[in-house]
Amino acid sequence: MSRRTPLPPPPPPQHLRAWPGPEAMSADRERAMDELTARGLGPGRWVRFWLLVGGAALGWGMVGAALESFEGPGDPLTAVFAAGFGAIGLAGVVTCWIFLGMGVRRDRTIRQLLVAWAEVGREYGLSATRWRLPGLSLAWLLSALVVCGLGLWSSLGFAVTARPGSETYVDAVFSFGLGVILWVAGLIGAAKAVGHYRWAVRVGPVGARSGAKV
Repeated sequence: MSRRTPLPPPPPPQHLRAWPGPEAMSADRERAMDELTARGLGPGRWVRFWLLVGGAALGWGMVGAALESFEGPGDPLTAVFAAGFGAIGLAGVVTCWIFLGMGVRRDRTIRQLLVAWAEVGREYGLSATRWRLPGLSLAWLLSALVVCGLGLWSSLGFAVTARPGSETYVDAVFSFGLGVILWVAGLIGAAKAVGHYRWAVRVGPVGARSGAKV
């Protein structure tokens, strides 16, 4: 689904709810929660997220390559091209992180809407089992852990294996910068997976109470 498609609206306030019956209320609630979980945790969201992370890492690699070209003797034309190459890479890193930040903010909105819709008509019974999505949650979590591991290997591994005279400051900047990019992105993905699953488990099944009205 396109990112430009508006999210489902929040449920109407209690005093404005006018569903003809529990069935209609449950159907609207399920449609909204189905769409929200798909928009927040679905395969498309997973692919977009890691493509942005990969774009940020690629951009940082361009910055590192540009910095490497300044270490040895070079002509002015090479310096100009390297500076332009590095600027493009840095712009890519910033752009990808802007979109990642927008995604995090959108995820927060999705979570708020999920919580609001889950509270609608709970007196008639609600089980969040269908919205736990254990497979997708596991895919987010495992990929996030792999990326976190790569980030640690890039930064801490460099610090452990670095030898005076063999590595330069540029190598250190590149390795630690890449490690931060991957580590932060992995934490975002892991928090997203764990947070959603914990929410779905916490909602849990709620039995109906007699005499309730929509």
